[in-house]
Amino acid sequence: MKPIYLLEIILYVEDMQSQVIFYRDVMGLEIDQPSGLTDYSAVDWVTFKTGACSLALHSGGQRRFGEDAPKFVFSVNDINLSRDYLISRGVEMSGIRTAAPGIKVCDGCDPEGNSFSIESRNQSVYG
Repeated sequence: MKPIYLLEIILYVEDMQSQVIFYRDVMGLEIDQPSGLTDYSAVDWVTFKTGACSLALHSGGQRRFGEDAPKFVFSVNDINLSRDYLISRGVEMSGIRTAAPGIKVCDGCDPEGNSFSIESRNQSVYG
């Protein structure tokens, strides 16, 4: 398996508007996308520029212990080979799904049950 890097941390939130205000106005993070809105309450996905790894807010959180915990997302070049490698090392992995056009994802857990995803992006779509 080729080296991977931490791509993003997904934080599941109940109130997108208040969370955007907190991370943008209080913490001082710059919104990557979607930018320029005044009301984020109907938005399901907001990302912030945080260096090499982004912070993504995802709507639908309900403070469910374990289910709404932050998720670490690792970028891989070949999701099929990476998934097969992890399975060969004893990691239980979900099936591969298309999260958005050009983005393939599958999920797993570390030995203590912390959720993570591996993701590959079609470079012709996302450069």
